[in-house]
Amino acid sequence: MKRNFGKVAVLLGGKSGEREVSLKSGSAVLAALQRQGVDAHAFDPATHPLHDLESFDRAMISLHGRFGEDGAMQGALELMGIPYTGSGVMASAIGMDKWRTKMIWSAAGVSTPAFELVDADSDFSAIEKRLGLPLFVKPANEGSSIGISKVKEVGGLKAAYELAAKSDPVVIAEQFVGGGEYTVGILGDKALPIVRIVPKNEFYDFEAKYLRDDTEYLCPCGLTPEKEAQIQQEAVQAFNAIGCQGWGRVDFLMDEAGRHYFLEVNTSPGMTDHSLVPMAAKAAGISFDELVIRVLELAHVG
Repeated sequence: MKRNFGKVAVLLGGKSGEREVSLKSGSAVLAALQRQGVDAHAFDPATHPLHDLESFDRAMISLHGRFGEDGAMQGALELMGIPYTGSGVMASAIGMDKWRTKMIWSAAGVSTPAFELVDADSDFSAIEKRLGLPLFVKPANEGSSIGISKVKEVGGLKAAYELAAKSDPVVIAEQFVGGGEYTVGILGDKALPIVRIVPKNEFYDFEAKYLRDDTEYLCPCGLTPEKEAQIQQEAVQAFNAIGCQGWGRVDFLMDEAGRHYFLEVNTSPGMTDHSLVPMAAKAAGISFDELVIRVLELAHVG
């Protein structure tokens, strides 16, 4: 029996550096929708003109990175009046920008690691001293850990900046927090169970996320129920602080003293076999197919 969503476009692929990941996410989402009788079709904005979307009733966004997760596609869908999944134009744009996300969180009292903007004229030595070593260097507007490096030795910041600047002109240096990596999936207005990520290499980079099979994902995550509930509540607040809606993921770090620091928000999380939101949903008793339907039900305009 066909679900009453009308004709659904699953947006996948796109033009960003995360195209291959998006193709995997979108293919999994498309198959789940079709299994449940939804009239769903793949739509790759890199190969199809956007005006072809006018024949669709809803859009399921499985795009990652620029031109899909950054508010650009959301704006196009708004103009066409097509309900779409995930956050709106403003929240998508802010969520894609790690620098502006962290500024809003800092203003709202959300704990986040110390950071500084870096450019070609920066005093690299002074930044290393202020933030301490090791530290992370990141392009502000990339996902999937593209362009990220860990600076462990004095004098290493300049090369790390130059690598990150190849991906985005806005680059941030961020204080290292070394007590563990975690993520909180958000579905509607509720947080899913927390997942702890234990990479076998230096940090949770592109290889650990998508290419290796030895990265460990722990759910239950090992935190006390009280601590997990506290972080889940704060994660929803962090999600809401930048205006997010529908679904998403908020990543955080723990230090050795048990303090947590929110790292970034992902407004169009991956839906591959290595992805974290489906893992958390499963721990909450929500199957992959049910998760996809629940996300689609939250589609909106405005």
